Amino acid sequence: MAHKYLSGFIAVALLALVGCSEEQQNRLARLGVTWLEGNYRVTYADGEHAKSWVVREGKITSEPEKGYYYFWTEVGGKNRYVQTPIARSYIEEIE
Repeated sequence: MAHKYLSGFIAVALLALVGCSEEQQNRLARLGVTWLEGNYRVTYADGEHAKSWVVREGKITSEPEKGYYYFWTEVGGKNRYVQTPIARSYIEEIE
């Protein structure tokens, strides 16, 4: 029975997504990374400037209305809190 409801939910979600503009789809995708826990590479790229951080067994939060991702990472043996603009950042899941 739960499978039936899940299938219905997925169908409605897909129909809603198809009706969204590209910008609305991007916003929904950004919201989807609000509380991911795992291993990630976050890359900020602006023109030829690029910087990457690795998040191990952590989470990345976002505040789309402010336009930033937030996360903790280790830099030079110390934990650092990083914020990076959503518009120019890419998140990859890594092993």
